[in-house]
Amino acid sequence: MVTALVRFLKRFLILIPGLIIVYFAVADLVPFLHDQLSVSWAVAFLLAYVVSAYLLIPTAIRVLRSIFPARHIPLYSTTPDGFACDPINVGIVGTEKQVRRAMKQAGWHEADTRTPKTILRLVMSFVLKRPYSTAPFSNLYLLGRSQDLGFQLPLANDPSHRHHVRFWAASHTGNPRHLDHVSFWHRLHRSTAADKRTLWVGAASLDTGLGVIRHNAQITHMIHPDTNAERELIVRTLKKTRLVKKSRSEKIGNPYRLTNRVLTGYLHTDGTMKILEL
Repeated sequence: MVTALVRFLKRFLILIPGLIIVYFAVADLVPFLHDQLSVSWAVAFLLAYVVSAYLLIPTAIRVLRSIFPARHIPLYSTTPDGFACDPINVGIVGTEKQVRRAMKQAGWHEADTRTPKTILRLVMSFVLKRPYSTAPFSNLYLLGRSQDLGFQLPLANDPSHRHHVRFWAASHTGNPRHLDHVSFWHRLHRSTAADKRTLWVGAASLDTGLGVIRHNAQITHMIHPDTNAERELIVRTLKKTRLVKKSRSEKIGNPYRLTNRVLTGYLHTDGTMKILEL
């Protein structure tokens, strides 16, 4: 009962600045844009939405997160705003070069770096329904940083449908806040000075379309709830390359269901991580 009440209060605390910004956008920002830019009301509403959803609300939430940081065991990645996202479900032991080579040979495409040019190309691929097999990823966080590597497998030349996985090297960043997280993963594989390979911790999921993020109204990908199937897809495709020396299953937690950031979305996992050694 107490836990549920605390969770409600935290969510309400995040809701308040959003409501204030929405009121400001409708009451002040839209009329200002309409009058000062001499644009139609529809364009003024669109501009106000972009400013609110992609600038004002995320900034307000991140300020709150800096005051009340999210705390969790590292079983799932988080959004830049600190909300739970894709569960950790797969791992690869190898050097960065080995991982890149194995994923490429398995048919996966490495994601482009996010730049204004690649983001514009991604937007145009949605508008024109053109394939973009190396489209950039949004940033998710684990171990105090965004993903180190990202790979995808497009579906039917539709940019809104793709298998994808993000990887983080289980290495310490120097921030003592994340030392426990690194230690959590090092119990599964700790590299030595002689062995340059490391454990790459991965979160695999399937994009099935577009949806609206519940806490800031941004447009993003809808994720299929079955993350276990995505884990098994990566295992199958990598084993076909014959670059996998051995594999094992590790129980890293109990099965759980995770409310996704997209409205009506959720994710579930059996709490098992498959680790492949190259």
